Amino acid sequence: MRRFRTASDELREVGTDPDYRFSLANERTMLAYLRTALALMAAGVALLQVFEHPLDTAAGAVLMGAGIAVAGNSYRRWRRVEEALRRDEPLPFSRVPAGAAAVLVAVAAIVLVGRVWQP
Repeated sequence: MRRFRTASDELREVGTDPDYRFSLANERTMLAYLRTALALMAAGVALLQVFEHPLDTAAGAVLMGAGIAVAGNSYRRWRRVEEALRRDEPLPFSRVPAGAAAVLVAVAAIVLVGRVWQP
């Protein structure tokens, strides 16, 4: 019976096996990204469901988009770091933390403006 090649099969062909602690730390980092994405999406849903001000709606949509972006990037980042570990190369840089911080600052400003200038 023919077995299909999986992403893990392809990854095992790259470089050599790193210390398992580094791989597990990389996996925990990916799970932290997913928790962050879930929190962003939950906050976005809350803003969309609870408040009706147009700025709150915009802020909720931005949070949902940020959550989707962080979740989408989590596997890609895990894969890039795992490949770097296997090749004994420097770890790749990520712009996700700075982007997530910028989104949170922008959303906080939007919600604050919406609360101060309510009609």
